[in-house]
Amino acid sequence: MIRVEHLTKIFEDKLVLDDISCTFDKGKTNLIIGQSGSGKTVFLKTIVGLITPTQGDIFYCDTNFTQLNHIQQKEIRKKIGMLFQGAALFDSATVEENVMFPLHMFTDMSDKEKIEHVNFCLERVNVTGANDLFPSEISGGMKKRVGLARAIVLNPEYLFCDEPNSGLDPQTAILIDELIKDITDEFHTTTIVNTHDMNSVMGIGEKVIFIHQGKKAWEGNNKEILNSDNEALNKFVFANQMAQELRKARSIKK
Repeated sequence: MIRVEHLTKIFEDKLVLDDISCTFDKGKTNLIIGQSGSGKTVFLKTIVGLITPTQGDIFYCDTNFTQLNHIQQKEIRKKIGMLFQGAALFDSATVEENVMFPLHMFTDMSDKEKIEHVNFCLERVNVTGANDLFPSEISGGMKKRVGLARAIVLNPEYLFCDEPNSGLDPQTAILIDELIKDITDEFHTTTIVNTHDMNSVMGIGEKVIFIHQGKKAWEGNNKEILNSDNEALNKFVFANQMAQELRKARSIKK
C-alpha cells in the first residue's frame, strides 16, 4: 500500500498540487485521471520520487519515503517498476538487453539466470522471438509490452504506469490494460496508472483518483464514476467520450 498525506507541490509561484491525501491499495489497479495540466503527472512523479514535494508525506507501507536520505530511498526504488509513457527503451539495445538492464544494475544473478528471467518476463507480456530485435524494428504496442516486461523484471512490489495507452490504437490499448490488470492480480502489486483514457477507467479502474486543478476532486471506482454528481468529473468524462467517438469516426473514414 502507498499512502499520501497532504501532498503539496509549488513550482516558483505556481501551486501545482494542493494538499492531496489518498491511499493506493495493494493488489489493485489504482488510476489517477484528470485533464492535461491538472497536475496528475506531477502527482505521479512526486510519489515515485522524481519530484520532491514542497509539503506532505509519502508512505510506502509504514515507511515515510519523504524522510529518507538518498541511499535509503534507493532501497525503496528497487521495489518499484516503472512503465514510461513512451516506453523509454534504449534505441541502441536489443529487446533482451533492454529488459535485462535492471538485472545488471540491481542483482547478482548469473548470465544464465538473467536470460531465463528475461525470457519469462517477455513470455508473460506475450512477446516471444523478439529478443534480438531493436526498438526501431518493433511496433508501438510491442514497445509498450517490452517496457512492461522491463518494469516487472525485478518482481516489484509497486508498479507505476504513465499513460500506458498513449499513441496506441484502441484494440492494442485494451491488450495493454488487460496485461497490467493480470500482472497486478498475479504478483499482487500496488499498481498506479496515470491515464486520461476512459476505456482504461471503465476496464480496470478498481480505484480512481480524479485530479482537478491540482486538487483531489473525487475518489471512487469505475462502477461509481458514471453516477457521480461531481461537475468537473462529469465534464471530463463527457469530453473524453466525445473525443473517443471522434477518433472512431475518423478511423472509419480512413
